[in-house]
Amino acid sequence: MFKQEFDYFIANQSDLVAKYRGKFLVIKGQSVVGSYSSALEAYIAIQESREIGSCMIQPCEPGTAAYTITIATANLVQF
Repeated sequence: MFKQEFDYFIANQSDLVAKYRGKFLVIKGQSVVGSYSSALEAYIAIQESREIGSCMIQPCEPGTAAYTITIATANLVQF
């Protein structure tokens, strides 16, 4: 899923970073359809204008660290 979008990001990463560094890109196919300050902002924008699951949200940073993201959640414990 999103192989085409991810391959596009990797192939164009240096140019994209020069233009959008620090942003979260919304990529569909082989084009950037939006850039946002946060992943949440990008996600909300996608919901308003595109079908959920039709675009990839990608942090725009240099290097391979941009290829993964870790999301931590807290366990809720009831006593």
